[in-house]
Amino acid sequence: MTEPEKIFLQIIDELPNGIEGKMFGAKSIKSENGKTAAFFWEENVTFKLDGKAESEALKLSGAKIGSHLYAKDKQMKGWVLIPNEHSEKWTEFAKKAIDYVGKIKNNKG
Repeated sequence: MTEPEKIFLQIIDELPNGIEGKMFGAKSIKSENGKTAAFFWEENVTFKLDGKAESEALKLSGAKIGSHLYAKDKQMKGWVLIPNEHSEKWTEFAKKAIDYVGKIKNNKG
């Protein structure tokens, strides 16, 4: 297991309202409503963020709009990849992502 992956798994363990899950086969953090807040892929983490947090994250060097894991040219609106060089910021953004997706209503009827 790589150091970035260890950090990601530690964040899941430390978040009181974060649940380990999968998204596109990647390790992820889900909120209590089942929505994915972040996922780990290729040593980086991609977070689902609101507008303010998204703008803040994109100011980090190397950060970029997230893309689909298997279609790199397909951007995912509201998702930001934060590279592992900023792993010290992952907990902060994981909390913001959990708070954000926790407010999303489930459309299942």
